[in-house]
Amino acid sequence: MANEKNKGLNTNSNAYTIIYSACLVIIVAFLLAFVYQSLKEKQEANVALDKKKQILYSLNIRGLSDEEAAKKYNEVVLSDVILNDDCQPTPNDHEGAESNGFLLNSADYKDGNLVVYFCRIGEEEKYVVPVYGMGLWGPINGYIAVNADGKTIYGAYFNHESETAGLGAEIKDSQAWQELFKGKQIYNEDGSVALSVEKNVTNPASEVDAVTGATLTSNGVRDMLQEGFAKYAGYFKLLDNSKEE
Repeated sequence: MANEKNKGLNTNSNAYTIIYSACLVIIVAFLLAFVYQSLKEKQEANVALDKKKQILYSLNIRGLSDEEAAKKYNEVVLSDVILNDDCQPTPNDHEGAESNGFLLNSADYKDGNLVVYFCRIGEEEKYVVPVYGMGLWGPINGYIAVNADGKTIYGAYFNHESETAGLGAEIKDSQAWQELFKGKQIYNEDGSVALSVEKNVTNPASEVDAVTGATLTSNGVRDMLQEGFAKYAGYFKLLDNSKEE
């Protein structure tokens, strides 16, 4: 009789605990994987839409609904091209601007894969370039729209992952601060980068006031812009030469 009673499942045993835990982990992992796959397409679409909005912000186009932003992006952004080692745009084999440079990220940028978005606002050509850097607490990035002359800023938008609210976060939250970049000169006569963010502005033609109380984040934006436009200098020089011919 005692042996028959012991044949039942012992829920107090170590083996039962291990098997139960393993089954629970497998079930939870399966559910998480299912949810992730189910939402992946929607998440990717949201990320892409957010990126389009940021590019539009740099072109001074704001206040649109999601549907309006997607439509406007397709209207004004003609192509997204990757520059080769000679800063020449690589051939574009598709319509629109969501397949080449649009898919690249900060890691690609660091590897030297530069992107230019060819845009048209009314009858005017604009060029949007992405830039990446480091703020006080984490990565920062921006999209800078350049006028057809390749020498002056048309608009700017900055983003961050984790800057202090009310201070460093102002690079993203303050449209007024972003608008200070409009019309600023990008390069000096010798080709070096003139565009900068300074606590004490000495050259208003190319410098923007730093965000009050956020010196380190402002320095991060300054370094990001100067390093970024140094990378793109070859392209804008070629652009300038082609317009002179």
